[in-house]
Amino acid sequence: MPPTGPRHSSQGPFRADQLSPDDRYELSDGHPIYCAPTGHRGARANLFGGEAVATDPKVEDAGVDAGFSPSPGTLRAPDIAIGNVSDRPGWGPGAPALAIEYADTGQDEDSLQSKIADLLEAGTRYVWVARLAGPRRVEVYERGKTVRIVASGASLDAPGVLQNPVVVDALFDRDAAHEVALRNLLQRKGYDGLAAVREEGREEGREEGREEGREQGREQGERRAAARAILDLVEARGLSLGEEQRARISDEQDLERLRGWLRRLAVAGSVEEGLG
Repeated sequence: MPPTGPRHSSQGPFRADQLSPDDRYELSDGHPIYCAPTGHRGARANLFGGEAVATDPKVEDAGVDAGFSPSPGTLRAPDIAIGNVSDRPGWGPGAPALAIEYADTGQDEDSLQSKIADLLEAGTRYVWVARLAGPRRVEVYERGKTVRIVASGASLDAPGVLQNPVVVDALFDRDAAHEVALRNLLQRKGYDGLAAVREEGREEGREEGREEGREQGREQGERRAAARAILDLVEARGLSLGEEQRARISDEQDLERLRGWLRRLAVAGSVEEGLG
């Protein structure tokens, strides 16, 4: 069944403009809803899920716990919001295109369903609820549709919001999230994924192989393609790259080390961390 919607019979006295980012409350029909701090399991999963979806090539803006106030008495802050997240202070109007909520042991189900209904009513196209307790699964809510459950191993789609499908496990697991983020970031620089980087290297190797010998040329081509992909990835992530670091990447002859740098730099906070 679709979410049941707000449960209040009358409008409450509070408005979103009365709350500050330091207040741990959301509002539904003017009624305050306390938001407890996130548990460790949920905090980890939030980070992984945000990484997996925010890097999608179609996504232009995303946020964590971003407050949306589509009406004076409503203030909702999804765990992860995709779309309609501005670079301005305060609450944003409307709602995100995609909202992701994490639900763990002790979740108040009535409160969760009310939040889902408020978001869909405000214009959110998809609400994904990732269940941390029990088997990995994600509930998919769309306005006017029956909720769908997508299990571990399957993929989630958000047509019009995300370009790529997201494997369910990427919302829970670090390695799965890293793989999705690496694919997304490479696509932002014109590669279809890590396999495309390797194929480009093999193609360069075949060309060089005519002059230098097939095996030597193949390896040289793969090294060049991997180094070029690293430099593109660093640029896509907006990381600071010094001349010595650029030379280190370009001159590296160990192909496996280059591939390791490529994976780490997809999620590292700095070039130094990724090349460490």
